[in-house]
Amino acid sequence: MYKLLIADDEYELRNGLCRFVPWSQLGFEAIRQAENGQEVLDIVRADDIDVILCDIKMPILSGIDVARELRHFPVEIVFLSGYREFEYAQQALVLGVKNYILKPPKLQELEHVFKGLKEELDHRRTIGPAKAAPEVETLIAKIKRYIEQNYKDVTLERTARYIHLNQHYLSKYFKQKTGENFSDYVIRVKMEKAKELLADPNSKTYEISEMVGYTSAKNFTRSFRKYTGKSPREYRNPK
Repeated sequence: MYKLLIADDEYELRNGLCRFVPWSQLGFEAIRQAENGQEVLDIVRADDIDVILCDIKMPILSGIDVARELRHFPVEIVFLSGYREFEYAQQALVLGVKNYILKPPKLQELEHVFKGLKEELDHRRTIGPAKAAPEVETLIAKIKRYIEQNYKDVTLERTARYIHLNQHYLSKYFKQKTGENFSDYVIRVKMEKAKELLADPNSKTYEISEMVGYTSAKNFTRSFRKYTGKSPREYRNPK
């Protein structure tokens, strides 16, 4: 079992998370609670905590303050917040926060996030501390590989589910680490695949359109022209 600390200044939410989420089935034990950021730091420094489920807005020290202070500690942090604008997501990424869950937290999302986190912790435990922290490039490569293998019907939501990240968080993470919007990368993969398919003189534009995930050949042509500066026909038969 991995040791979990739940931190939130709202007692009912904090206590409810401890009591009603089936943590043991997910591989975690909710052993401690904290109502402010300073308590979180005190507990982590005194006890062996693996994961913190932490409200981003707390008295004394915020979740961001906590993440900053524990940046080099061997502990993972998942933020819990009511800020739908994700105004703190960028700071969270820089500080290495693992995920971001909106209040009120849904059981399905909690289970999804913590299942993925357990897999990662299990992997780290298996390979040992020397290779523990997965490199950013590894995660980005995994995201890109998933897109490239599922370009026809890939979506941000499906990719986030596969990677075990909140979809809004994934979008910001991908942009920060690659400098490219998730949607732009998906389009680029689709258009590069379309260019390959256009090399076959027997393929029809509407067929290629469907093969790269467009239900409308007109929309496909518009996207292709925007990407290449040419229509599919012009690209295939340059003058």
